[in-house]
Amino acid sequence: MQKAIPYMQFRGGSSKGLFFKAEDLPADENERNRYLLLAMEGTTEGDARQIDGLGGATSLSSKVAIVSISENPVADLDYFFIQVVVGKGKISITQTCGNILAGVLPFAIESGMIQAMHPSTSARINIVNTGGICEVVVQTPNGKMNYQGNAKVDGVVGTSAPILCNYLETVGSTCGALLPTGNTKDIIDGIAVTCIDNGMPIVVMRASDFDLVGNESKDTLEANDSLKKKVESIRLQAGYLMNLGDVSQQTIPKMCLVSAPENGGVINTRMFIPHIVHEAIGVLAAVSVASACIIPNTVTDGIAQFESTNLTPQNLSIEHPSGEFTVSLDFERHEDKVTIKKSGVIRTARLLSKGEVFIQE
Repeated sequence: MQKAIPYMQFRGGSSKGLFFKAEDLPADENERNRYLLLAMEGTTEGDARQIDGLGGATSLSSKVAIVSISENPVADLDYFFIQVVVGKGKISITQTCGNILAGVLPFAIESGMIQAMHPSTSARINIVNTGGICEVVVQTPNGKMNYQGNAKVDGVVGTSAPILCNYLETVGSTCGALLPTGNTKDIIDGIAVTCIDNGMPIVVMRASDFDLVGNESKDTLEANDSLKKKVESIRLQAGYLMNLGDVSQQTIPKMCLVSAPENGGVINTRMFIPHIVHEAIGVLAAVSVASACIIPNTVTDGIAQFESTNLTPQNLSIEHPSGEFTVSLDFERHEDKVTIKKSGVIRTARLLSKGEVFIQE
């Protein structure tokens, strides 16, 4: 016997995942997680190939969004993100995903949860995992979702209609503070690090402190077992410093190596998420890295490069292995204290498929 569950699959930014209405999934958390593992991997025991499910066998394509009308008076929709840990038979809910968030309003419109307006539709989305509100604007000429346009997201083939995402309340959303250790720099295993959380907990480290240039390929970094052991040791210790506790079974904090930009950006990055290297960079990870760049005395000092010293809201281009990611930060600086008011990004999304996913009873 098999059970059918309505779903849609969207590409959001440089990720893709399955989108469900909350009402179509069990209310019980354990039963819900079982359904999702069966949908993505075909088993609850773990299958890295995900051959019997709809997952794509990578962390970037093993994602789930659960969407519902929000009861929060300042939001329209609730977005609950679930990361299927590939091949492990388990899920993670300790972080959110800004790429998948780009598909939430299109899903709500396509599924009839939200009525589209002309020429665009906006909604405030409550990010359930970490808290905070994101104001999202999509293109809906004549009241229908439009996916065609000229917006380019590095790591994605072609162009699509732009989706504007303004994050309103992400500072310290997971760790409780923008700088959860209270310091702009800490020393862990002899390495200077900046622990920061503007929507995604990140540990920023200089690539040069690991005898790296910083432009190494994903494959080169993943083949460096010594590097990965050092990075993981720092990550486990940083978890306690960042108020996250034991992170050995968590996918946060993410670990970011930074170096001088090579293509006109502010800084160059290589992101561990947390045990493999991202082909690009996550949305909120880019926001957190950009935030580190504008704060004095972080490990980005002497590396980050700005076109001017103008201390006004500005766009920051964060370089990554497959291109760049532009973050718009609305912030104020008073002496050495930075207050971030709003973080904006441009994403794209596309509906890939819809129907019913069948899971074994």
